[in-house]
Amino acid sequence: MRFRNWIAVLVSVLLLAGAGVVGILVNQSTVRAVEAVHRNDTTALGTNNGTLTGQLQRNSTLELTRLLGQSALRFATADAKDRLTLTVASAKSTTFQYGMITVGLDHEFLTSNRSAGLPDPADVAWAPMWESLATDGYGFAGVMPAGDTFVAAVGIPVVVNGGVVGYLIGLNQVVATPLQGYIRELRSDAHQTLIVDTSGRVGAASTDERLGTYVDPAVRADLGHPGSRFVQYEDDGVEMIAVIVAVSPSGWSYVRTQTQASFDGAVYSRSRTLTVTLLAMLVIGVVGITALGYRTQIQRRRADERFQALFQHAPDLVSVLDESGRIVFSSPSTTALLGFPAGSLAGHSVFDVVHPEDQPTMRERLTALLGEADGVVRLQCRVQTAGGEFRWFDFTASNQMHNPALTGVVVNARDISENRAFQERLEHEAQHDPLTGLPNRRRMQDRLSTSLRSDAVAVLFVDLDGFKPVNDEHGHEVGDALLRQVSDRLSACIRAGDVLSRVGGDEFVILMPGVYGPEAGAAMRERIRYVLDLPFRIDDHELTIGASVGVHLAPAATDPDEALRSADHAMYEIKHAGRMPERIGRHRAAD
Repeated sequence: MRFRNWIAVLVSVLLLAGAGVVGILVNQSTVRAVEAVHRNDTTALGTNNGTLTGQLQRNSTLELTRLLGQSALRFATADAKDRLTLTVASAKSTTFQYGMITVGLDHEFLTSNRSAGLPDPADVAWAPMWESLATDGYGFAGVMPAGDTFVAAVGIPVVVNGGVVGYLIGLNQVVATPLQGYIRELRSDAHQTLIVDTSGRVGAASTDERLGTYVDPAVRADLGHPGSRFVQYEDDGVEMIAVIVAVSPSGWSYVRTQTQASFDGAVYSRSRTLTVTLLAMLVIGVVGITALGYRTQIQRRRADERFQALFQHAPDLVSVLDESGRIVFSSPSTTALLGFPAGSLAGHSVFDVVHPEDQPTMRERLTALLGEADGVVRLQCRVQTAGGEFRWFDFTASNQMHNPALTGVVVNARDISENRAFQERLEHEAQHDPLTGLPNRRRMQDRLSTSLRSDAVAVLFVDLDGFKPVNDEHGHEVGDALLRQVSDRLSACIRAGDVLSRVGGDEFVILMPGVYGPEAGAAMRERIRYVLDLPFRIDDHELTIGASVGVHLAPAATDPDEALRSADHAMYEIKHAGRMPERIGRHRAAD
């Protein structure tokens, strides 16, 4: 009997030991998978915010370039005309409301719309901007004190007759920038989000108190590298971790810092708890075979509790798919994110909720993933909610088919609908005229280049006659309303495949792809003249203008810039030949 008992005890110990070892290995594998997904998600968020920062900074250079195209600067010291121009431009600007400066080739300040509160010209934060301006068409200074606030500067060279005559500098107050407003929305008790310049000084932060301060020396030492990376360091004895993502084109960096403990979260804590529990169960196993079943039930219950604790309140959607794409498990966050009842998606194919246009790409990526053990893929696609709406999600899928604890593809999905919509809005604004909503010069040139690769294009250059007197007598508000009505009339003239764009103050360009003879271009020119010769009614004014229209038929493979120049030249020939009748420019008040 004793011998049998010892055998039972020995069997119990061996069984518990085997179960304990397997449990520890499975736990460690799960921790590694979750950690990989967590790091990938953190890096992806940093990359998205770094890209957004770069887009906002590039947009600021475009704003300065537009100012140069609209106003002439004389670059004289304390020039009254330049001061007025800078004051008006700063008041209209969405980025440089703090102020603007003209600077000479010796980097000395010439004229500013501000009489006080300017940064020190000798501040070392100017150096990156001067260095970039020497090689590029723009430059970004670091964060600098200016009076009782902090500012950052953006500069572009001013070229006259092929030579640089000076620089136009825009100043933005970092606490009031759109970038600071966006980063402030990312405020969290668990971490800090920062945008820092090349010296490590904070230019945007989730808490305003950090503006103008410096990041930890350990983080500063790792700035300036391309791509993204993690830095671990100590702050007053507390272990910290920071993710750093380089921002192009300024060389600034996106930095998110938090304690190592908060970054690791409950995963490592639960892992240590499980390891201790399994070791205790090995010791208890010698008590006898009766304890084996009891300890096994505890182990299973704790594993279930750990699994639920990991995903119960997770902001992301976590699912496990089998090899055919059928949903084996879906986290409780499915209800909050998609509106489906908990567990209702189990047994359904993941393709049932994926947008039809995104299904081929997702099938291809998942098929490739199944052929690579421990492989990870990233993709973005649209997912249908319970209400029928499609929202954009960022998917990270990890092949865990070989993992006995999962035996499936682990998918972590994050809702990026708001970020994607914001990025699409920024892209649209960068390619369209803010006054008329028409494509701008950049968008038009892209379309012209694409069309000329394989097709002939009729290019019409339209210059309004008599617009300046209207603008001078009635003001810019009437002038802007007139331009919007002109764009409406021109839009009604063009064909479905034509492109209408505003390329200057009162200049428009129409592209007519597929036109091989002069008849269509001539007919379009006469329609434009007719509709623009008709009177315009704005408020209590009846205004009459006209247009000079140059037409150039560009064969396929023509240089796009040459095609535009030819159309522009044709327009000026018509204008100088006397296209402008006496009534153009006349306007009278409506009865």
